[in-house]
Amino acid sequence: MAVPKRKTSKARRDKRRSSVWKLNVPAFSRCTGCGELKTPHRVCDVCGYYKGQEILVKE
Repeated sequence: MAVPKRKTSKARRDKRRSSVWKLNVPAFSRCTGCGELKTPHRVCDVCGYYKGQEILVKE
């Protein structure tokens, strides 16, 4: 059975366990008003609609 020759340092152990190197995929959803891609649970930047209601008046 393999046995480590040296103790793994806390920095080395924590660096391996960290999730810094993992990338998050940005979430997008379609706007119900105009069909553009937008971030979920936010007012659409293009048309100003949120959940079918006009929140921002766009010209």
